[in-house]
Amino acid sequence: MSTKIKDLELEASRLTRETHKLGIPVMIVFEGVPAAGKTRLSNELLLTLDAKYSSFIATASPTPENLRYQFLQKYWNTLPAKGGINIYFRSWYAHYIDYKVNGIKHLQYKDYHVLRDQIDGFEKMLENDHYEIIKFYIEIDEKKRQDHIRQTKENPLTRWKAQEYENVIPDDIYLEEMHKILNDPNQKDWKVIDYTEREQATVRMYEHIIKRLNKAIKAHHERTANRDGLFSKNYQTDLFENHLDKVKKDEYNNQIEKLQQRMLEIQFALYERKIPLILVFEGMDAAGKGGNIKRIREKLDPTGYEVNAISAPTDVELAHQYLWRFARDMPRTGHIEMFDRSWYGRVLVERVEGFATTDEWQRAYGEINDFEKMWTDEGAIILKFFLSLDKDIQLERFKAREDNPDKQWKITDEDWRNRDKWDLYLEASADMIQKTNTSHAPWYIVPADHKKSARIAVLKRIIKTCETALWGVNHD
Repeated sequence: MSTKIKDLELEASRLTRETHKLGIPVMIVFEGVPAAGKTRLSNELLLTLDAKYSSFIATASPTPENLRYQFLQKYWNTLPAKGGINIYFRSWYAHYIDYKVNGIKHLQYKDYHVLRDQIDGFEKMLENDHYEIIKFYIEIDEKKRQDHIRQTKENPLTRWKAQEYENVIPDDIYLEEMHKILNDPNQKDWKVIDYTEREQATVRMYEHIIKRLNKAIKAHHERTANRDGLFSKNYQTDLFENHLDKVKKDEYNNQIEKLQQRMLEIQFALYERKIPLILVFEGMDAAGKGGNIKRIREKLDPTGYEVNAISAPTDVELAHQYLWRFARDMPRTGHIEMFDRSWYGRVLVERVEGFATTDEWQRAYGEINDFEKMWTDEGAIILKFFLSLDKDIQLERFKAREDNPDKQWKITDEDWRNRDKWDLYLEASADMIQKTNTSHAPWYIVPADHKKSARIAVLKRIIKTCETALWGVNHD
């Protein structure tokens, strides 16, 4: 090893200790045809990094179980925490080419360019959250590459490696697709390295990493954090002023039984057709989110759904991009996932309480729209319900909970503090609905002054939407 490479290793090691200390997550991508030098360069780098906070993520063709999840699921699951470093040996780019070339999920992705849009959105979300993404494309003289392949195949200990990926994507097609990506004006961050001369390639790799890490550290120290919720004075809105007629008890009991039975039939049909259903519940405290979820799942097969009751993020969750913990809980095909509060906390409680910076909550609307589209692009159904409540009725429910020993656990000091900020939450909720109500993931405002009426309305909406998606039933 040359003295220059040794010095570069030491500097890269020092800088990664600094990024770890500062909480800067780093993602390093290696792409290139087989035997181009990715293995040697990535291994060289991996040995330089501290194993306590670095990981090696290899991309292979998806298994049947992988295909039950969203295109980028593997990469959401393995995102590094703040201060962590991931090396990606092949990445979401090779994954995209594999999907496109081999027609994977062709029924969902008639135009595979939608996956490129997902990748662009994914990287933008991470970069906005101060992830440093360093992308290398490794190329090599073709004669030398063929020598590498021949040597690998002749050695019985390494023969498996030569065969591992070569049949997944033909080299010429991989090269063609990667060159399209490299020549895309929106793809400005790739560093192309020729591995024909190994030492020179290693030097160029370390020099580029050192340059990028220095830039990330500088940006970290220059960053400022404004935490203004930008709320209006004397805010008013009529967005939540709709009302539902109060359903009579006998009528409710008759309707809820039939709707729950139909919901069970819907569950089986979703499973059979491998369509995931994602139900999101937001709303004022005591509006009945938990009660609605209970009635939805009361007759369902418990092996086919999960409920996520979202509370304040843990230290581990805070150490990741804010959507990470929700991405990991999204359903596989044919399953139902219900969220009692959700990723919308970023533009609700985090905006109101100042937990998110002004920049973070303002850009979150677009990030959330992109995030939801990643799942609906694959055929998932997303329905979002906002349960609205009259302020006086909320007070009645709060007091009833305090007076009932069996329900006192439901009322907390935080509930009363939130009530004191009613107008702020009202404005934040209205902004949220107006900016994230999309055709692929619509919001439904459900008046919840009458609990039973709200439950009927929610179940009917879920059933109608699923009947349209499953059988083309027109409910207009």
